Amino acid sequence: MNSKKYEMIFCIVNAGFAAEAMEVARKAGVKGGTILHARGSANPEAEEFFNITIQPDKEILWLIVPKDIKDEVMHKLYQEAGLSTQGKGIAFSLPVSHAVGLHE
Repeated sequence: MNSKKYEMIFCIVNAGFAAEAMEVARKAGVKGGTILHARGSANPEAEEFFNITIQPDKEILWLIVPKDIKDEVMHKLYQEAGLSTQGKGIAFSLPVSHAVGLHE
């Protein structure tokens, strides 16, 4: 069992932009990730509040990263894949209490 501290970053982007977000994460020191295809279900009030059109087809990038680079990765994702980009990405992180199978 790996005792190093990790965080899980989830980055949700419009379909077709996960590979671009992965490249951003790689530049920030991430080794790899997992891309899942998903479908969003935002309501019209959210679109009006954020003044954006929400595309229902999404991709979710899962990244398990060492805790010491999490802030840098999140910052880069926000800058280069965030809501102000075509990917319209959002990202959040959660702590990972235990991890196995990770190779540095």
